[in-house]
Amino acid sequence: MSSSADRFARTAERIAARQDERAALLAEQVRTFVLPRGDERALDVGTGAGALALALAPFVREVVGIDPVPELVALARERAAGLGNVEFVQGDGTALPFDDFSFDLTGTMRVLHHIHRPELVVAELTRVTRPRGHVLVVDQIAPVDPLEAVVLDRFERARDPGHQRLLPDGDLRHLFEANRLVLLRDRHESERRDIDSYLELAGCEGNEADRARALAPGGDAVSITIGWYLLERR
Repeated sequence: MSSSADRFARTAERIAARQDERAALLAEQVRTFVLPRGDERALDVGTGAGALALALAPFVREVVGIDPVPELVALARERAAGLGNVEFVQGDGTALPFDDFSFDLTGTMRVLHHIHRPELVVAELTRVTRPRGHVLVVDQIAPVDPLEAVVLDRFERARDPGHQRLLPDGDLRHLFEANRLVLLRDRHESERRDIDSYLELAGCEGNEADRARALAPGGDAVSITIGWYLLERR
């Protein structure tokens, strides 16, 4: 199991608890940003404990969540108990087990910075989305200043060894353009995370927590930016 998968397996219950706290807010954010019609077949890649899939479920016909970590897939299934239009499967977001054009709406939330080759995930999202279908990408993005980006990446990697690299907004847009995805709308949100709770969420403890804390850009709190992008597949 990779370090990222191992970390997510160990912190699955913690991740789910945080998602539960934010579930109503996320559902409203998704509804107002995506504006689903209600008849879509949707896909959530890197679903984790099911946050995006469960947020989409009330607003689409059907949603499938996929994740490589079996503990998270099992937890997502528990959380979706009683929902008839949600399915969770184990699988790799860089090689999706679905046919071309299988979904009307695909998405991934806070996943790309954990992937060694995020361009493969974007390509797969595009492949399984029907023409004129929509792709939602939500992820933490790098600061514009390259030096600030290096500092933040160094901290995030110390906090979570599975962290790969934050992509700046410009790199994400290039990925979208390379896959002939047309941007419909976007927004950036700033979040300020208390350092102790942020480390705890990642299961970062002991000497590793001390090291990460020493690298934190901002002392007792860390400021991060989340980018939301809704795209159309051409």
